[in-house]
Amino acid sequence: MPEHEGRHTDVGDTRLWVVERGPQGGYPMLVLHGGPGLDHHMFGDYLDPLTDRFRLVFVDQRSQGRSDAAPEATWTLERHAEDVLSLARALGLERYAVLGHSYGAFVALQNAVDFPGMAWQTIVSSGLPSARYLEAIERNLARFEPVELREQVTSSWDREAEAETQEDVASLLRDQLPFQFRDPFDPRIEEYARRTAGAIYAPAVLRRFAVAAYGGIEVEDRLADVTQPVLVLAGRHDRTCPVEGARAIARGIPHAELVVFEDSAHMTLVEENERYLEVVGDFLVRTGA
Repeated sequence: MPEHEGRHTDVGDTRLWVVERGPQGGYPMLVLHGGPGLDHHMFGDYLDPLTDRFRLVFVDQRSQGRSDAAPEATWTLERHAEDVLSLARALGLERYAVLGHSYGAFVALQNAVDFPGMAWQTIVSSGLPSARYLEAIERNLARFEPVELREQVTSSWDREAEAETQEDVASLLRDQLPFQFRDPFDPRIEEYARRTAGAIYAPAVLRRFAVAAYGGIEVEDRLADVTQPVLVLAGRHDRTCPVEGARAIARGIPHAELVVFEDSAHMTLVEENERYLEVVGDFLVRTGA
């Protein structure tokens, strides 16, 4: 994803870096990365096959990646969700979809709850409606095998609150990846690292969110407010955002569909990439893209 394809876009109090792929006349979808503290590179080229039909707008969220620095007081899940609406308006988008993965899914869901119907469709990929579901991480980590990897992953979670440099973040992410794939020795882990190279990490953002329940999402009792079609994607073996959370989202939103990827953990878009693309593309077309 060459950086010359990107540009800054003013959203009011700051500028967000966006990288577009696909035809300008294509149906637009704002794509939100995980983390927090990562950038759009986390998607690598895994979504690129969608660009034969859709205009993908990859976003570096507030104070992350190449986006401008913004006041720390604005580093909140709610503000990230509001930025999605501000960015869509700044880009002149009237009808658009939002796809978020992992923390980006928290943002996409918060946006759908806070601004129902503003996005034409929302795709929540490996997300949760409440931070209470994150309690599963500790249980899943306690039985994660082999023991050496369990210790490696446990150490990486602890280091998030102390990350200071780009290499600090890169190192803990490398250590966590086995936990995020169904098979902790999946050869695609190394491939994923190659295909997502070039990220600019935000250690300060990661530190802040690591001690604040990663934004503290809490929208389970507001899901009925969402009016647009919502696609909920979950990996059957996700150790971070368990499928129970995805089911709760799908139950609570009036026009929601749930798709569970049976051979995936947290990295559905990598582990079952072909089916992931098929499901996303089909949903967008069926719901009016």
